[in-house]
Amino acid sequence: MSGWTAVFLISTLATVITGFLFPFGGFTPAIGVGIITLATLVAALVALYRFHLAGRWRIVFLLCSTASLYLNVFVFVVQAFLKVPALNALAPTGSEPPFAAVQGVVLLAFLVAGYLAVNRFHPATA
Repeated sequence: MSGWTAVFLISTLATVITGFLFPFGGFTPAIGVGIITLATLVAALVALYRFHLAGRWRIVFLLCSTASLYLNVFVFVVQAFLKVPALNALAPTGSEPPFAAVQGVVLLAFLVAGYLAVNRFHPATA
């Protein structure tokens, strides 16, 4: 699975970095999410490639990679409600109950996935 992990980390890192290449007109929530995502990715990369998931670094890697994926999906949902006409009709401002419900379900799914990952993933020892 190390190949798939590298693909995930590289593609997520590329997604975040390219998000900073858009014209900058001041600090926005999107920039804030990008900075947080970048920080979680750096921590996941350090845990995996510098500390090789030893000890508590396993949990750091799992939580940071899950959080970075969640933040990317969070942005995906925001973009979907902005760009897909049927979804935009349900929540044009992003503060309506359908938008909150979808984001709540996504958050709950990632909390469960993170919990299961921490409790079930134990890398092979050398």
